[in-house]
Amino acid sequence: MTVTIKTPEEQALMRVAGRLTADVLDMIEEYVRPGVTTAELDRICHDYIVDVQGAIPAPLNYRGFPKSICTSVNHVVCHGIPGERRLRAGDMINIDVTVIKDGYHGDSSRIFHVGKPNIRAQRVADVAFEAMWRGIAEVRPGARLGDIGHAIQSFVERQRFSVVREYCGHGIGREFHEDPQVLHYGRPGTGLELEPGMTFTIEPMVNAGGRHVRLLKDGWTVVTRDHSLSAQWEHTILVTESGHEVLTLGARDRE
Repeated sequence: MTVTIKTPEEQALMRVAGRLTADVLDMIEEYVRPGVTTAELDRICHDYIVDVQGAIPAPLNYRGFPKSICTSVNHVVCHGIPGERRLRAGDMINIDVTVIKDGYHGDSSRIFHVGKPNIRAQRVADVAFEAMWRGIAEVRPGARLGDIGHAIQSFVERQRFSVVREYCGHGIGREFHEDPQVLHYGRPGTGLELEPGMTFTIEPMVNAGGRHVRLLKDGWTVVTRDHSLSAQWEHTILVTESGHEVLTLGARDRE
């Protein structure tokens, strides 16, 4: 495992990429409404990243992925490909955005509700959000990756939901996916020790039913095996000398 420690100059570039990523998610919120297609959301994000930010949408053509964002609706866990599906009132959608600016990546995703969510959708989204922040709270020099995973897993399972194990967070920087892998389950005190200058994502996928998933024939879209709802939130994190910094906070959170 080769984990890159970012220099102060690289950290500054990561902050820019992270801010741009958050700005895309802030921008797209008003367009998430009944009747819009996921392809339209992709086009709006693509044009904003390229034409307004002067940046690059990292997912486009990454290992053959055909679009600029991922759109995962309801029981889709992750890596949903934007297409002609029209969102309906009551849908829940995760929009996952990764921006490259000056050679460095920012990566973040959020849940958006289309109209008024049902109780189950609201609850699984809220639990996934809280789980992400409980994982982030563990990030500090000397902590271990297992501390993050344990904080997430133990909280989610107390809520009688489940954590997807086949997909995880990852190191990020010049590369979209770097070491280390950041599991969303585990035992405290185990795994890689965190050091200042590390950057990685924390992005728990939480299922309202069982944890098992299935990959569709398109080679990208991952769904819950039992067709239960799934929710995910994601931030890019920098380990600092005294704790951590979240590089992908949206405008409301920055305030």
